[in-house]
Amino acid sequence: MEAILSEANGARADRTRAEGLARAADLLSDRTFAVLTGAGLSTDSGIPDYRGDGKAPRISPMTIQQFMSDEATRRRYWAGAALGAARFSGAEPNAGHLALAELERHGAAAGVATQNVDGLHMRAGSRNVVELHGSMRTASCTSCGHEISRAALLADILDSSPRIAELAADARSRPDGDAEASGAEIDELPSCPVCGGILQPDVVMFGDVVRPSVAERARELVDEADALLVAGTSLVVNTGRRLVHRAVAAKKPVVLFNRGDAAIGHLASVYVEGGTSESLVDLAGRLTSDS
Repeated sequence: MEAILSEANGARADRTRAEGLARAADLLSDRTFAVLTGAGLSTDSGIPDYRGDGKAPRISPMTIQQFMSDEATRRRYWAGAALGAARFSGAEPNAGHLALAELERHGAAAGVATQNVDGLHMRAGSRNVVELHGSMRTASCTSCGHEISRAALLADILDSSPRIAELAADARSRPDGDAEASGAEIDELPSCPVCGGILQPDVVMFGDVVRPSVAERARELVDEADALLVAGTSLVVNTGRRLVHRAVAAKKPVVLFNRGDAAIGHLASVYVEGGTSESLVDLAGRLTSDS
C-alpha cells in the first residue's frame, strides 16, 4: 500500500510541475523578459553553491574585510584559488545556460543579470550579460588599479609553490572557484607587478557592494523588459531580491525556477520547484518551437 501511495504522490508532483512549466510558458510567451540567475544554475556544471536547498550558508565565506585586513587571510585565499583553479576552469556551460542563450537568440530573453562569477553564460552564447558580482577572469590592484589575468596569476602561484600543485588533485571544491586550503601554503603572496600593492579578485566578496554602474545596468534590464524570469537562486542576497522587488513594484510578472525554497518566492506569479536546467530547457522548447 505504501508503494502505491508513493507512486500516486510522485505522479501528482510531476503533474504539478508540468502544470507550472506550462503556466510559465503561457505567461512569458507574448513578453520579452529579463533573466536573473544564481548559483543553482551552475551547480549542474559541477560548481558548488553556498546554501544548497537552505538559506544559511553551509560554509563560512571570506569577507572583503578579512581579505583586506590580514596578510595570512590573503595567503589562504590565493592558496585556495590556486587549488581550485583547474577544476573551476574546466567547468562547462550546462543545458540551462544553453537554453537561455537560445531564448536570447529568439528574442524572448532580453538579457541575463547573473549573481554567478563563472562566466558560463557568455561561454554558452548569451550576449547581453550583466555580471552583478564580478567575474573570475581578472584581479586588480587596490592601489593603482592595474588589472591582471587571474589565470596567469594562479599559474604563477602553482609554478612557485610546488606543494600547492601536489594538493590540487585532492582538494575539495568550494563555491566561487576556490577549494579548501587547510594545510596549504603559498611560498610568496602575489602582489601588483606595477606598484607592489594588494591584488584583489574582481568579484564582489561578502561584505562588499555591487558597483553602481553594474547595478544600474541590471535595473535597466528589468525596466525595459515585460517580465522577469528568476532561475537558480534562493533570493537571500539583496542583489537579486532588489531586482525582484523592482519588477513586482512595476507590476511585471515574475516566474521563478528553483530547487528548494526561495526567500521571497511568494512574490512570484509562477513558482516551479525542481531542477533549474531542466526547467529552462523545457521553457526554451515551448517558447522557440514555432520560431
